Amino acid sequence: MNIKIKEPVSKIMTKNVITLDVDKDLSDACCLFLNNKIRHLPIVKGKKMVGILSYNDVMRISFGEVYDDKSVIDYTIYKILTISQLMNENPVKVKPDDSIKKVIKILVKNKFHALPIVESRRLAGMVSTTDLLKYLMT
Repeated sequence: MNIKIKEPVSKIMTKNVITLDVDKDLSDACCLFLNNKIRHLPIVKGKKMVGILSYNDVMRISFGEVYDDKSVIDYTIYKILTISQLMNENPVKVKPDDSIKKVIKILVKNKFHALPIVESRRLAGMVSTTDLLKYLMT
């Protein structure tokens, strides 16, 4: 298994990453999270990654568990707050040629579940704990 973790993360990263423009609404982010069954959404301006938004970030501002008519309340909150107010503007990033071992160390140390992979300030891919587990099981 040691040989596997010396490989570059580009070997296992997801390359066709779903992204969202920073100027979109939080309701757009929610639709992407739910429709694509993802938990992390790179936020872009043009081709440049400007942050990352997690499903948990959005759920923290949701009142769905507290009120019966959650959709109206959540919709209102999603219109008041912007993606740039909730996203992490400076996420930890790795490069495509960083080793899988380095990625594992970052994920474990920080208790993250995914990392963006950036090359020349552009999003090259994402890697998640699920990607890692699938790779290590083969």
